[in-house]
Amino acid sequence: MALDRRVFLVLLLAGCAETAPHPQMTHPPAPKPASQPQTPQTPSTTPAIPQTQVDAETQAFDAWLADFRPRAIAAGVSPQVFDRELSGVTPNPRVISLDSRQPEFSKPVGAYIAGVISDDRIAIGRAKREQLAFLPQIEARYGVPRDILLAVWAMESAFGKLQGDFDVVRSMASLAADGRRRAWAEGELIAALKIIESGEDTREQLKGSWAGAMGQTQFLPSSYRATAVDFDGDGRRDIWGSDADSLASAANLLVKGGWKPGVGWAKEVILPAGFDYSLAEGPREIPAWWEEKGVRRADGLPWTAADAAQPAGLILPAGAAGPAFLALPNHFAIRTYNNSTSYALGIGLLADRFGGGGPLVTPWPQETALSLSDRMAAQIALARVGFNPGPADGVIGANTRKALRAWQQSQQLPADGYLSSDMVARLKAQAGITP
Repeated sequence: MALDRRVFLVLLLAGCAETAPHPQMTHPPAPKPASQPQTPQTPSTTPAIPQTQVDAETQAFDAWLADFRPRAIAAGVSPQVFDRELSGVTPNPRVISLDSRQPEFSKPVGAYIAGVISDDRIAIGRAKREQLAFLPQIEARYGVPRDILLAVWAMESAFGKLQGDFDVVRSMASLAADGRRRAWAEGELIAALKIIESGEDTREQLKGSWAGAMGQTQFLPSSYRATAVDFDGDGRRDIWGSDADSLASAANLLVKGGWKPGVGWAKEVILPAGFDYSLAEGPREIPAWWEEKGVRRADGLPWTAADAAQPAGLILPAGAAGPAFLALPNHFAIRTYNNSTSYALGIGLLADRFGGGGPLVTPWPQETALSLSDRMAAQIALARVGFNPGPADGVIGANTRKALRAWQQSQQLPADGYLSSDMVARLKAQAGITP
Protein backbone atom coordinates (compact mmCIF):
# COMPACT_ATOMS: atom_id res chain seq x y z
CA MET A 1 0.00 0.00 0.00
CA ALA A 2 2.83 2.44 0.81
CA LEU A 3 4.32 2.06 -2.66
CA ASP A 4 0.97 2.67 -4.32
CA ARG A 5 0.53 5.86 -2.31
CA ARG A 6 4.01 7.02 -3.28
CA VAL A 7 3.17 6.72 -6.95
CA PHE A 8 -0.07 8.57 -6.28
CA LEU A 9 1.73 11.47 -4.61
CA VAL A 10 4.35 11.78 -7.36
CA LEU A 11 1.67 12.01 -10.03
CA LEU A 12 -0.51 14.32 -7.97
CA LEU A 13 2.30 16.80 -7.41
CA ALA A 14 3.38 16.65 -11.05
CA GLY A 15 -0.17 17.13 -12.32
CA CYS A 16 -0.82 20.11 -10.07
CA ALA A 17 2.45 21.74 -11.06
CA GLU A 18 1.92 21.68 -14.80
CA THR A 19 -1.81 22.02 -15.40
CA ALA A 20 -4.95 23.89 -14.51
CA PRO A 21 -8.16 22.07 -13.56
CA HIS A 22 -10.90 21.16 -16.01
CA PRO A 23 -14.21 22.96 -15.72
CA GLN A 24 -16.83 20.88 -14.03
CA MET A 25 -19.28 19.45 -16.51
CA THR A 26 -22.80 18.15 -16.21
CA HIS A 27 -21.48 14.85 -17.54
CA PRO A 28 -17.76 14.31 -16.95
CA PRO A 29 -16.06 13.42 -20.21
CA ALA A 30 -15.46 9.92 -21.40
CA PRO A 31 -12.02 9.50 -22.97
CA LYS A 32 -12.64 11.09 -26.37
CA PRO A 33 -10.31 13.74 -27.85
CA ALA A 34 -8.10 13.94 -24.76
CA SER A 35 -4.47 13.27 -24.05
CA GLN A 36 -3.51 9.75 -23.12
CA PRO A 37 -2.67 9.22 -19.46
CA GLN A 38 0.93 8.78 -18.53
CA THR A 39 1.94 5.32 -17.36
CA PRO A 40 2.86 5.36 -13.67
CA GLN A 41 6.56 4.83 -13.01
CA THR A 42 7.70 1.37 -12.09
CA PRO A 43 9.02 0.71 -8.58
CA SER A 44 12.59 0.58 -9.85
CA THR A 45 12.40 4.16 -11.18
CA THR A 46 10.09 5.75 -8.63
CA PRO A 47 11.87 8.71 -7.02
CA ALA A 48 12.30 8.57 -3.29
CA ILE A 49 9.56 10.45 -1.44
CA PRO A 50 10.13 11.70 2.09
CA GLN A 51 8.27 9.53 4.53
CA THR A 52 6.63 12.59 6.05
CA GLN A 53 4.95 13.36 2.72
CA VAL A 54 3.77 9.79 2.28
CA ASP A 55 2.36 9.81 5.81
CA ALA A 56 0.59 13.13 5.18
CA GLU A 57 -1.06 11.80 2.02
CA THR A 58 -2.10 8.60 3.78
CA GLN A 59 -3.53 10.51 6.70
CA ALA A 60 -5.45 12.87 4.38
CA PHE A 61 -7.18 10.00 2.57
CA ASP A 62 -7.95 8.15 5.78
CA ALA A 63 -9.27 11.33 7.38
CA TRP A 64 -11.58 11.97 4.44
CA LEU A 65 -12.83 8.37 4.54
CA ALA A 66 -13.57 8.56 8.28
CA ASP A 67 -15.36 11.87 7.81
CA PHE A 68 -17.34 10.59 4.83
CA ARG A 69 -18.60 7.38 6.46
CA PRO A 70 -21.30 8.92 8.72
CA ARG A 71 -22.47 11.19 5.92
CA ALA A 72 -22.80 8.26 3.52
CA ILE A 73 -24.73 6.29 6.12
CA ALA A 74 -27.00 9.27 6.76
CA ALA A 75 -27.62 9.38 2.99
CA GLY A 76 -28.91 5.81 3.06
CA VAL A 77 -25.87 3.57 2.56
CA SER A 78 -25.77 0.73 5.07
CA PRO A 79 -22.70 0.54 7.33
CA GLN A 80 -22.10 -3.04 6.19
CA VAL A 81 -21.97 -2.11 2.49
CA PHE A 82 -19.84 0.96 3.15
CA ASP A 83 -17.27 -1.01 5.16
CA ARG A 84 -17.21 -3.94 2.78
CA GLU A 85 -16.74 -1.86 -0.38
CA LEU A 86 -14.35 0.79 0.95
CA SER A 87 -12.21 -1.28 3.31
CA GLY A 88 -8.66 -1.23 1.96
CA VAL A 89 -9.46 1.14 -0.91
CA THR A 90 -6.56 3.36 -1.93
CA PRO A 91 -6.62 6.38 -4.24
CA ASN A 92 -5.98 5.68 -7.91
CA PRO A 93 -3.06 7.84 -9.11
CA ARG A 94 -4.21 7.70 -12.73
CA VAL A 95 -7.58 9.20 -11.79
CA ILE A 96 -6.01 12.11 -9.93
CA SER A 97 -3.53 12.70 -12.75
CA LEU A 98 -6.25 12.75 -15.39
CA ASP A 99 -8.51 15.00 -13.34
CA SER A 100 -5.77 17.56 -12.83
CA ARG A 101 -4.53 17.55 -16.41
CA GLN A 102 -5.64 20.12 -18.94
CA PRO A 103 -4.37 19.67 -22.52
CA GLU A 104 -1.45 21.96 -23.29
CA PHE A 105 -3.05 22.84 -26.62
CA SER A 106 -6.73 23.49 -27.23
CA LYS A 107 -7.91 21.82 -30.43
CA PRO A 108 -9.79 24.22 -32.74
CA VAL A 109 -13.44 23.29 -33.14
CA GLY A 110 -13.03 22.57 -36.85
CA ALA A 111 -10.30 20.03 -36.16
CA TYR A 112 -12.41 18.52 -33.36
CA ILE A 113 -15.44 18.14 -35.66
CA ALA A 114 -13.26 16.65 -38.41
CA GLY A 115 -12.15 14.00 -35.96
CA VAL A 116 -15.73 13.29 -34.93
CA ILE A 117 -17.15 12.96 -38.46
CA SER A 118 -14.79 10.40 -39.94
CA ASP A 119 -15.67 8.26 -42.95
CA ASP A 120 -15.30 5.07 -40.90
CA ARG A 121 -17.60 6.34 -38.16
CA ILE A 122 -20.22 7.43 -40.69
CA ALA A 123 -20.10 4.03 -42.38
CA ILE A 124 -20.47 2.15 -39.09
CA GLY A 125 -23.33 4.35 -37.95
CA ARG A 126 -25.22 3.97 -41.21
CA ALA A 127 -24.78 0.19 -41.09
CA LYS A 128 -26.06 -0.02 -37.51
CA ARG A 129 -28.95 2.23 -38.47
CA GLU A 130 -30.16 -0.57 -40.75
CA GLN A 131 -29.09 -3.55 -38.64
CA LEU A 132 -30.56 -2.77 -35.22
CA ALA A 133 -34.21 -3.79 -35.27
CA PHE A 134 -34.99 -2.16 -31.92
CA LEU A 135 -34.14 1.38 -33.02
CA PRO A 136 -37.62 2.22 -34.41
CA GLN A 137 -39.20 1.05 -31.15
CA ILE A 138 -36.90 3.25 -29.05
CA GLU A 139 -37.57 6.19 -31.36
CA ALA A 140 -41.32 5.64 -31.11
CA ARG A 141 -41.30 5.38 -27.32
CA TYR A 142 -39.05 8.34 -26.50
CA GLY A 143 -39.28 10.60 -29.54
CA VAL A 144 -35.50 10.86 -29.92
CA PRO A 145 -34.30 10.16 -33.49
CA ARG A 146 -32.22 7.03 -33.95
CA ASP A 147 -29.47 9.05 -35.62
CA ILE A 148 -28.98 11.17 -32.50
CA LEU A 149 -28.78 8.02 -30.35
CA LEU A 150 -26.28 6.41 -32.73
CA ALA A 151 -24.17 9.58 -32.61
CA VAL A 152 -24.17 9.55 -28.80
CA TRP A 153 -23.19 5.87 -28.88
CA ALA A 154 -20.37 6.59 -31.33
CA MET A 155 -19.03 9.54 -29.37
CA GLU A 156 -19.30 8.04 -25.90
CA SER A 157 -17.86 4.57 -26.47
CA ALA A 158 -17.12 3.96 -30.17
CA PHE A 159 -20.39 2.02 -30.48
CA GLY A 160 -19.76 0.18 -27.22
CA LYS A 161 -16.15 -0.84 -27.85
CA LEU A 162 -14.41 1.62 -25.49
CA GLN A 163 -16.32 1.67 -22.23
CA GLY A 164 -13.45 2.12 -19.77
CA ASP A 165 -12.18 -0.36 -17.21
CA PHE A 166 -11.82 1.81 -14.12
CA ASP A 167 -13.34 0.65 -10.83
CA VAL A 168 -16.01 3.32 -10.38
CA VAL A 169 -16.06 3.07 -6.59
CA ARG A 170 -12.31 3.59 -6.36
CA SER A 171 -12.40 6.41 -8.93
CA MET A 172 -15.09 8.31 -7.04
CA ALA A 173 -13.31 7.80 -3.72
CA SER A 174 -10.09 9.10 -5.30
CA LEU A 175 -11.77 12.23 -6.64
CA ALA A 176 -13.66 12.85 -3.41
CA ALA A 177 -10.57 12.55 -1.24
CA ASP A 178 -8.60 14.81 -3.59
CA GLY A 179 -11.11 17.53 -2.82
CA ARG A 180 -11.38 19.57 -6.01
CA ARG A 181 -14.86 18.20 -6.82
CA ARG A 182 -15.57 16.62 -3.46
CA ALA A 183 -19.32 17.20 -3.16
CA TRP A 184 -19.99 15.93 -6.68
CA ALA A 185 -17.72 12.89 -6.31
CA GLU A 186 -19.17 11.96 -2.93
CA GLY A 187 -22.67 12.10 -4.39
CA GLU A 188 -21.68 9.78 -7.22
CA LEU A 189 -19.91 7.44 -4.80
CA ILE A 190 -23.05 7.23 -2.68
CA ALA A 191 -25.06 6.47 -5.82
CA ALA A 192 -22.60 3.71 -6.79
CA LEU A 193 -22.80 2.16 -3.32
CA LYS A 194 -26.59 2.23 -3.47
CA ILE A 195 -26.53 0.42 -6.81
CA ILE A 196 -24.40 -2.29 -5.24
CA GLU A 197 -26.56 -2.46 -2.13
CA SER A 198 -29.71 -2.84 -4.23
CA GLY A 199 -28.27 -5.99 -5.77
CA GLU A 200 -28.91 -4.69 -9.28
CA ASP A 201 -25.19 -4.69 -10.13
CA THR A 202 -22.05 -5.86 -8.39
CA ARG A 203 -18.90 -3.87 -7.68
CA GLU A 204 -17.15 -5.81 -10.44
CA GLN A 205 -19.80 -4.74 -12.96
CA LEU A 206 -19.45 -1.03 -12.17
CA LYS A 207 -16.69 -0.28 -14.66
CA GLY A 208 -16.30 2.93 -16.58
CA SER A 209 -14.15 5.94 -17.41
CA TRP A 210 -11.74 7.54 -14.96
CA ALA A 211 -14.48 10.08 -14.08
CA GLY A 212 -17.04 7.40 -13.24
CA ALA A 213 -19.06 7.38 -16.48
CA MET A 214 -20.17 3.81 -17.11
CA GLY A 215 -21.12 1.56 -19.96
CA GLN A 216 -21.82 2.00 -23.65
CA THR A 217 -23.47 5.38 -23.18
CA GLN A 218 -21.30 6.52 -20.27
CA PHE A 219 -23.76 7.12 -17.44
CA LEU A 220 -22.69 8.41 -14.07
CA PRO A 221 -23.99 6.29 -11.16
CA SER A 222 -26.64 8.91 -10.31
CA SER A 223 -27.80 9.05 -13.94
CA TYR A 224 -27.90 5.25 -14.07
CA ARG A 225 -30.13 5.10 -11.00
CA ALA A 226 -32.44 7.84 -12.27
CA THR A 227 -32.68 7.19 -16.02
CA ALA A 228 -31.32 3.80 -17.14
CA VAL A 229 -34.01 1.49 -18.52
CA ASP A 230 -34.46 -2.22 -19.21
CA PHE A 231 -35.59 -2.00 -22.82
CA ASP A 232 -34.83 -5.58 -23.85
CA GLY A 233 -36.97 -6.94 -21.02
CA ASP A 234 -34.45 -9.30 -19.44
CA GLY A 235 -34.96 -7.85 -15.96
CA ARG A 236 -31.71 -5.87 -15.80
CA ARG A 237 -30.78 -2.34 -16.87
CA ASP A 238 -27.60 -3.42 -18.63
CA ILE A 239 -25.80 -0.42 -20.12
CA TRP A 240 -22.61 -2.48 -20.45
CA GLY A 241 -23.74 -5.51 -22.45
CA SER A 242 -27.12 -4.63 -24.00
CA ASP A 243 -27.18 -2.32 -27.01
CA ALA A 244 -30.94 -1.87 -26.63
CA ASP A 245 -30.76 -0.93 -22.94
CA SER A 246 -27.87 1.43 -23.63
CA LEU A 247 -29.56 3.40 -26.42
CA ALA A 248 -32.96 3.46 -24.74
CA SER A 249 -31.31 4.74 -21.57
CA ALA A 250 -29.60 7.48 -23.60
CA ALA A 251 -32.97 8.41 -25.10
CA ASN A 252 -34.53 8.59 -21.64
CA LEU A 253 -31.69 10.82 -20.40
CA LEU A 254 -32.18 13.19 -23.34
CA VAL A 255 -35.92 13.34 -22.73
CA LYS A 256 -35.30 14.20 -19.09
CA GLY A 257 -32.85 16.83 -20.33
CA GLY A 258 -35.58 18.56 -22.32
CA TRP A 259 -35.63 16.79 -25.68
CA LYS A 260 -38.60 17.89 -27.83
CA PRO A 261 -39.93 15.20 -30.18
CA GLY A 262 -40.42 16.24 -33.78
CA VAL A 263 -38.05 19.19 -33.50
CA GLY A 264 -34.56 19.48 -35.00
CA TRP A 265 -31.39 20.21 -33.05
CA ALA A 266 -29.88 23.10 -35.09
CA LYS A 267 -29.56 24.43 -38.62
CA GLU A 268 -26.59 25.97 -40.35
CA VAL A 269 -27.35 29.56 -41.36
CA ILE A 270 -25.79 32.33 -43.45
CA LEU A 271 -25.43 35.75 -41.86
CA PRO A 272 -25.78 38.98 -43.85
CA ALA A 273 -23.04 41.56 -44.34
CA GLY A 274 -22.74 43.92 -41.40
CA PHE A 275 -24.41 41.48 -39.03
CA ASP A 276 -24.20 42.22 -35.30
CA TYR A 277 -22.09 39.29 -34.10
CA SER A 278 -22.62 40.25 -30.48
CA LEU A 279 -25.99 38.47 -30.76
CA ALA A 280 -24.13 35.16 -30.60
CA GLU A 281 -24.95 33.21 -27.42
CA GLY A 282 -27.51 35.88 -26.70
CA PRO A 283 -31.25 36.03 -27.32
CA ARG A 284 -33.25 32.91 -28.13
CA GLU A 285 -35.95 33.87 -30.58
CA ILE A 286 -38.05 32.07 -33.17
CA PRO A 287 -36.47 31.73 -36.65
CA ALA A 288 -38.72 34.46 -38.06
CA TRP A 289 -37.10 36.96 -35.68
CA TRP A 290 -33.68 36.01 -37.03
CA GLU A 291 -34.92 36.17 -40.62
CA GLU A 292 -35.90 39.79 -40.03
CA LYS A 293 -32.23 40.42 -39.32
CA GLY A 294 -31.20 38.80 -42.60
CA VAL A 295 -30.34 35.34 -41.27
CA ARG A 296 -31.10 32.55 -43.77
CA ARG A 297 -30.81 28.78 -43.68
CA ALA A 298 -27.66 27.71 -45.48
CA ASP A 299 -29.50 24.97 -47.39
CA GLY A 300 -32.10 27.43 -48.70
CA LEU A 301 -35.00 25.36 -47.37
CA PRO A 302 -37.90 26.73 -45.33
CA TRP A 303 -38.27 25.97 -41.64
CA THR A 304 -40.64 23.20 -40.68
CA ALA A 305 -43.70 24.25 -38.72
CA ALA A 306 -42.32 22.57 -35.59
CA ASP A 307 -38.91 24.21 -35.83
CA ALA A 308 -40.37 27.60 -36.77
CA ALA A 309 -42.18 27.73 -33.43
CA GLN A 310 -39.05 27.09 -31.34
CA PRO A 311 -36.74 29.64 -29.71
CA ALA A 312 -33.32 29.47 -31.35
CA GLY A 313 -29.98 30.93 -30.31
CA LEU A 314 -27.13 31.89 -32.59
CA ILE A 315 -23.82 30.10 -32.07
CA LEU A 316 -20.54 30.90 -33.83
CA PRO A 317 -18.23 28.09 -32.69
CA ALA A 318 -15.34 29.25 -34.90
CA GLY A 319 -16.14 32.95 -34.89
CA ALA A 320 -17.27 35.16 -37.75
CA ALA A 321 -15.07 33.30 -40.25
CA GLY A 322 -16.66 29.91 -39.62
CA PRO A 323 -20.06 28.25 -39.90
CA ALA A 324 -23.00 29.80 -38.03
CA PHE A 325 -25.89 27.86 -36.51
CA LEU A 326 -29.28 28.57 -35.04
CA ALA A 327 -29.41 26.17 -32.12
CA LEU A 328 -32.87 24.83 -31.26
CA PRO A 329 -33.83 23.55 -27.78
CA ASN A 330 -32.65 20.03 -28.60
CA HIS A 331 -29.09 21.32 -29.00
CA PHE A 332 -29.19 22.18 -25.32
CA ALA A 333 -30.77 18.83 -24.46
CA ILE A 334 -27.75 17.13 -26.05
CA ARG A 335 -25.58 19.12 -23.66
CA THR A 336 -27.14 17.07 -20.85
CA TYR A 337 -24.38 14.64 -21.74
CA ASN A 338 -21.53 17.12 -21.93
CA ASN A 339 -22.07 20.85 -21.47
CA SER A 340 -19.89 21.77 -24.42
CA THR A 341 -20.89 23.51 -27.63
CA SER A 342 -18.34 21.51 -29.62
CA TYR A 343 -19.58 18.22 -28.20
CA ALA A 344 -23.23 19.00 -28.97
CA LEU A 345 -22.29 20.11 -32.48
CA GLY A 346 -20.36 16.88 -32.96
CA ILE A 347 -23.39 14.81 -31.95
CA GLY A 348 -25.79 16.76 -34.14
CA LEU A 349 -23.60 16.95 -37.23
CA LEU A 350 -22.67 13.27 -36.98
CA ALA A 351 -26.36 12.38 -36.65
CA ASP A 352 -27.12 14.42 -39.77
CA ARG A 353 -24.51 12.45 -41.70
CA PHE A 354 -25.92 9.14 -40.49
CA GLY A 355 -29.27 10.25 -41.92
CA GLY A 356 -27.79 11.02 -45.32
CA GLY A 357 -26.97 14.69 -44.90
CA GLY A 358 -23.95 16.28 -46.52
CA PRO A 359 -21.14 18.53 -45.29
CA LEU A 360 -21.60 22.10 -44.13
CA VAL A 361 -21.98 24.91 -46.66
CA THR A 362 -19.45 27.14 -44.88
CA PRO A 363 -16.15 25.33 -44.26
CA TRP A 364 -14.36 25.44 -40.95
CA PRO A 365 -11.47 27.93 -40.98
CA GLN A 366 -7.92 26.71 -40.62
CA GLU A 367 -6.88 27.72 -37.12
CA THR A 368 -3.76 27.35 -35.02
CA ALA A 369 -4.25 25.51 -31.76
CA LEU A 370 -3.92 27.86 -28.79
CA SER A 371 -1.54 26.89 -26.03
CA LEU A 372 -2.62 26.84 -22.40
CA SER A 373 -0.32 29.78 -21.68
CA ASP A 374 -1.91 31.83 -24.49
CA ARG A 375 -5.43 31.07 -23.29
CA MET A 376 -4.52 32.07 -19.74
CA ALA A 377 -2.70 35.18 -20.98
CA ALA A 378 -5.82 36.27 -22.88
CA GLN A 379 -7.91 35.93 -19.75
CA ILE A 380 -5.38 37.87 -17.70
CA ALA A 381 -5.30 40.56 -20.39
CA LEU A 382 -9.09 40.86 -20.48
CA ALA A 383 -9.15 41.39 -16.72
CA ARG A 384 -6.36 43.98 -16.91
CA VAL A 385 -8.20 46.07 -19.49
CA GLY A 386 -11.45 46.02 -17.52
CA PHE A 387 -13.41 43.01 -18.81
CA ASN A 388 -13.98 40.22 -16.31
CA PRO A 389 -13.59 36.72 -17.85
CA GLY A 390 -13.55 34.87 -14.53
CA PRO A 391 -10.49 32.98 -13.27
CA ALA A 392 -7.46 32.72 -15.54
CA ASP A 393 -7.71 28.95 -15.87
CA GLY A 394 -7.24 28.56 -19.63
CA VAL A 395 -10.82 27.34 -20.07
CA ILE A 396 -12.56 29.43 -22.74
CA GLY A 397 -16.12 29.13 -21.48
CA ALA A 398 -19.20 31.32 -21.57
CA ASN A 399 -17.81 33.95 -19.19
CA THR A 400 -14.60 34.37 -21.16
CA ARG A 401 -16.48 34.60 -24.45
CA LYS A 402 -18.85 37.20 -22.98
CA ALA A 403 -15.92 39.32 -21.79
CA LEU A 404 -14.18 38.91 -25.13
CA ARG A 405 -17.26 40.07 -27.05
CA ALA A 406 -17.51 43.17 -24.86
CA TRP A 407 -13.82 43.94 -25.44
CA GLN A 408 -14.17 43.35 -29.19
CA GLN A 409 -17.07 45.81 -29.28
CA SER A 410 -14.94 48.38 -27.47
CA GLN A 411 -12.28 47.94 -30.16
CA GLN A 412 -14.82 48.11 -33.02
CA LEU A 413 -14.01 44.52 -33.97
CA PRO A 414 -16.55 41.84 -34.99
CA ALA A 415 -17.86 40.84 -31.55
CA ASP A 416 -18.02 37.11 -32.21
CA GLY A 417 -16.43 36.07 -28.89
CA TYR A 418 -13.95 33.81 -30.66
CA LEU A 419 -10.45 33.65 -29.24
CA SER A 420 -8.13 33.30 -32.22
CA SER A 421 -4.36 33.68 -32.19
CA ASP A 422 -4.86 37.19 -33.59
CA MET A 423 -7.17 38.11 -30.68
CA VAL A 424 -4.62 36.74 -28.21
CA ALA A 425 -1.90 38.91 -29.75
CA ARG A 426 -4.10 42.03 -29.70
CA LEU A 427 -5.12 41.47 -26.08
CA LYS A 428 -1.57 40.87 -24.88
CA ALA A 429 -0.36 43.98 -26.66
CA GLN A 430 -3.07 46.19 -25.15
CA ALA A 431 -2.54 44.77 -21.66
CA GLY A 432 1.24 45.07 -21.88
CA ILE A 433 1.89 41.34 -21.61
CA THR A 434 5.16 40.49 -23.28
CA PRO A 435 5.36 37.32 -25.42
